[in-house]
Amino acid sequence: MQMTVLASGSRGNATIIAAAGTRLLVDAGLSCRELLRRMAMVGVDPAELDAILITHEHLDHVAGLAVLARRLGIPVFFTEATHRAWVRMVKPRTTMTYAKWLDHLQAEKEARAAVTASQHAPAHSFAAVAEAPVLTAEDEIQRNASISLQEAGQGSAPVAVDEDAELESAAALPAKAKADPTFLPAVEYFRAGQSFSIGAIEIDPFTIPHDAADPCGFVFHARTESIRMAVATDLGYIPPNVKLALKNVDVLLLESNHDLEMLKDGPYPWSVKQRVLSRVGHLSNAACAEFLLRDYDGGAHTIVLGHLSEQNNLPELARLAAEQAIGGRMSLLGNRLLLAAQDAPLEPICL
Repeated sequence: MQMTVLASGSRGNATIIAAAGTRLLVDAGLSCRELLRRMAMVGVDPAELDAILITHEHLDHVAGLAVLARRLGIPVFFTEATHRAWVRMVKPRTTMTYAKWLDHLQAEKEARAAVTASQHAPAHSFAAVAEAPVLTAEDEIQRNASISLQEAGQGSAPVAVDEDAELESAAALPAKAKADPTFLPAVEYFRAGQSFSIGAIEIDPFTIPHDAADPCGFVFHARTESIRMAVATDLGYIPPNVKLALKNVDVLLLESNHDLEMLKDGPYPWSVKQRVLSRVGHLSNAACAEFLLRDYDGGAHTIVLGHLSEQNNLPELARLAAEQAIGGRMSLLGNRLLLAAQDAPLEPICL
């Protein structure tokens, strides 16, 4: 069984889990072009990927998802809520200015007046009135939804754009994909707490506390092996269900996002600092170390510290906190500590 961290950090996340001929990509947070480049660096053939699993819909986990899935023709596994949130994020949304909305209301008023007048008009005028546009209830709902952001003074909602759109030539794209940026070759749903299988790998998804629609972590194990590998990043704290899920794992990718003092003194706006520090934000070095000291069972071959902030952390600080927490349990054969990077993949971890 093998784990290969292609990237981990605030600018993009992707990890490959492989066993017995099955290869899964966990998150696609880099552009399609960069994901393919990282795979080539570690000797992975993209054509051998069987599926993509998504932990949650934030851009640093889905930036290259649509282009990569369509290019490789492989299914994407989400929770239903995460898929819906991703669709809302990716799909272009139109907005209407307040002035245009007033004009729209006036046009509706005139249309209704024309219909009322037609009821008392001679028969020969009915045909002309029938051509006047009349908004249906569905039109009304769509109109109200489209202006909500504009009335709040927010303008158009941001739309995720993949820089590798040119990789998908017009001839290669299915007609549906040209019209719908959310088109994927296949979508499969899973639920946190319910195991499922892809090829030779069994997956146990578990809920994590993060400010997303339905965020999940994963534990993977091959049917023919007793090896277990876990991915647990983007969590504000470690609740009991996560502690239970992370027991008896052989390789653990665990978040160690920020140093508390660096974050407090750093350049982020206070609102962002509050989000990161919240119970649905990101795990600090101290919180990661507390888990390793108090709740970690000490049985992992390798612990990978991931999602390190480039602004609010230093690799040396994350490593030191984790090493002090693990204490005397570290050895060449167990509790080996690695740090995942943003700009380069880790060497594959093979067991």
